[in-house]
This record gives sequence, C-alpha cells and structure tokens, in this order.
Amino acid sequence: MTQTPTAQTPAPGQARAHFTVPAKHPMVTVLGSRDSLLRVIEKAFPDADIHVRGNEISAAGSAADVALVQRLFDEMMLVLRTGQPMTEDAVERSIAMLRASENGGADGPETPADVLTQNILSSRGRTIRPKTLNQKRYVDAIDKHTVVFGIGPAGTGKTYLAMAKAVQALQSKQVNRIILTRPAVEAGERLGFLPGTLYEKIDPYLRPLYDALHDMLDPDSIPRLMAAGTIEVAPLAYMRGRTLNDAFIILDEAQNTSPEQMKMFLTRLGFESKIVITGDVTQVDLPNGTTSGLRQVQDILEGVDDVHFSRLTSQDVVRHRLVGRIVDAYEQYDSRNGL
Repeated sequence: MTQTPTAQTPAPGQARAHFTVPAKHPMVTVLGSRDSLLRVIEKAFPDADIHVRGNEISAAGSAADVALVQRLFDEMMLVLRTGQPMTEDAVERSIAMLRASENGGADGPETPADVLTQNILSSRGRTIRPKTLNQKRYVDAIDKHTVVFGIGPAGTGKTYLAMAKAVQALQSKQVNRIILTRPAVEAGERLGFLPGTLYEKIDPYLRPLYDALHDMLDPDSIPRLMAAGTIEVAPLAYMRGRTLNDAFIILDEAQNTSPEQMKMFLTRLGFESKIVITGDVTQVDLPNGTTSGLRQVQDILEGVDDVHFSRLTSQDVVRHRLVGRIVDAYEQYDSRNGL
C-alpha cells in the first residue's frame, strides 16, 4: 500500500494520510463484506475520520491515530498478499498488537502479519495458525525447546496448538508417534463405581483429545494409527515405568497432577522426544490440601536450560469474546478476595 500526501493541510496537532490499495486486491477483501472490517477499524479509532473512495482510503486525526491506522492497513495488505483473508477478529487482534507495540507493551519484533500468516498445519480444507502474539511465541517455543509448558486460562489454544504441532511433527517424520495423556482426576478411586469397561470409564476424560485429533486428521485414519501405536491416548497413570523415545508427548490438564505425578511424567522423557505440558492453574480439581504439580514445577524448573514456560492470558482467548471477559472477571474477583 502506498501513502501519498493530500492537498488539504491538516489542522495544528492533526495529521492526514492517504492510502492506495493495489488494484489486484478487491476492496471487499480490505473493507470486509458490507464494510464489516471498516466498521471494526472505525470503532477502534473513534476520533479519526476514515473515508473510502474507490480504492483510495484517507485517514485524518491525531498523529498517533493516523500513524496506527497507516500501520494497520500496511499489515492487512501483507496478510492479504499471502492469500489469507482478513476477518473481524484478525483486525481486532492486529489493532491490539499494534497498540501494545506503540505503548512499549510488546517485547519483540513480531508484527501482526508475522503472527497471522504463520501456518502450522493444513488439514481438511482449513489451516491452523496462531492468532495472537503469545500464541505465536508458544508455537515457536515448541520448535526451539525440548520441554514446553503452556499455562493459561481456558480457550487460549494451549492444547489445540500443541496437538497441531504434534501432528505436524509426525507428518514430517520428526517423531515416530504421538502420545496424548491427561490425569483422570475426577474419576480417582471412584472409577470402579462407574458403569462399563475400564476404557468406557476413562474415555470421557480423554474425549477432548480425540476431538482435537479429528479436526487435524482424516477420521478414518485415526483408528488405524491408534491400532499401530502411532497415536496413543491414555490416562497419565499408564505412563509410569515407561521411557518414551522418538515421541511427541502432550500432558493436558496438568494442573490436576500431584507433584509426584508431574515428576514421574517429566522423567519419562526419552531420546529424540519432545514434551508439551498444558494447564490452567486457576482450575485445579485436586482434593483440598493437595498441591498442584503444575504450580510447583514453575518454581522448580524456571530457568532450567531447554525448558520453557509460555504464559497465555485472557487476551489470548480465541473462543467467543465473552470468554475473555469472563476470565478477567474471575481474576478480578480472586484478587479482591485474596484467593
């Protein structure tokens, strides 16, 4: 996108910019269907005047607002050049990233286009990508480190992105198998009271992992891969006594591990393997008085070479936008009540 000066001189303290969208990009891809993307931008910059005429866009307002609007349209064009469409959510997240960078809240060189165009896995007609800066850094950490902890509230993509990286590693033959595990804390000693076989009793606690697999692989291939041992989904208790080589191992819901279980799991690491541990320390289901292994391990392993802690926040929630506000409300409540 090019910027050209306009003939009209802005008022003192005000700035004006003029952008030309290349003809190869239909304006609907920039403005959105029925100007939905433009409305998101106008709402984010209420004090700026943004006008569109043909493939020309002009912005007038404070120097800071105009500079951010210019950067936003430049980032949008970089994304559109890759063939990826812009969405309302992507525009909102781009604005948030640019503002964080402007206010010194970003501590790295990544731009919105860097985040939104990083492809992890393409499957069944859709591509899985990070949607926030913290998600991108989490994904990058998985590439760089042997053991990665993804810690954050519900809906931040901790498990889903880890699963995508696991499938990517399997398909590129970086590993020979994927091992997915969760602690079946809710069942505990009560498994015997549940109806059905052992598999049927445990299955509800592992179902979210199956659901993610079905998003990323041909559903018909999953039973075959599981029968061959290429993909294993099992309760955490099944990991005891094993050494896991040439594997991508994910421990989900790790806040529900005891310190002993966490140590047991971490020491399963074998050669040419990678471990990702995900959890939300605000949603611990352990009995009262039991320390969460995920809470404790942060004090034990922080700073250890080749171990990385990625911390996601309510700003990284990629479910319904209300989920992020719910997470914030609970954090404020806990803070007020000293919880």
